[in-house]
Amino acid sequence: MKISTRTLTGTAVLGALVVVFDYTMKFSGLKIQFIPPLQFLHFDFTGVPIVLSLFLFDLIPGGITTSAVSFFAILVRSGNPVGPLTKALAEFSTIFGVALGLKWFKNPTKLTKVMSGVLGVALRCLIMFFVNLAIQPVYYGTPLMGVLLLSPLVALFNAIQGSISILGGYLIYEAVMRRTPFYSKLSTS
Repeated sequence: MKISTRTLTGTAVLGALVVVFDYTMKFSGLKIQFIPPLQFLHFDFTGVPIVLSLFLFDLIPGGITTSAVSFFAILVRSGNPVGPLTKALAEFSTIFGVALGLKWFKNPTKLTKVMSGVLGVALRCLIMFFVNLAIQPVYYGTPLMGVLLLSPLVALFNAIQGSISILGGYLIYEAVMRRTPFYSKLSTS
């Protein structure tokens, strides 16, 4: 696969922005905890550049690259592979759902863009349900029944965080397209 200089540069900049957001929010204390029983879940903006990279550069060069950067950046910062892996899986499943929606709904109207976002959030919630079923009992020692009882709250968190990422990425994408319409590979209405 041949990658253009623009794509390589753009994904590098957005990947660096993921790192800046993660480190800034972590060390400034700006990450907002979800709720006390789920203290390991925090709201952040690291998904926004990942979604933006999907819109600007497509799934493989943009989305996968910036998702991988988020994994490695959080891994280096925390030293714990579980958090970075779940974050990267959550963000990738979000952009994968959005990308599927954009491919399925060929006519990019406002409704199809919303449906793509809904698909991204739904896929994130579904994937993270199964990831939590696998990780919580093994890594955190949470009983399976506890994981199942907390799963609606985890799904709520993922729906909110996925919506933040998609909406933020989409709003920035629309602003970029208004100023530089030649920049995108995806067509907009």
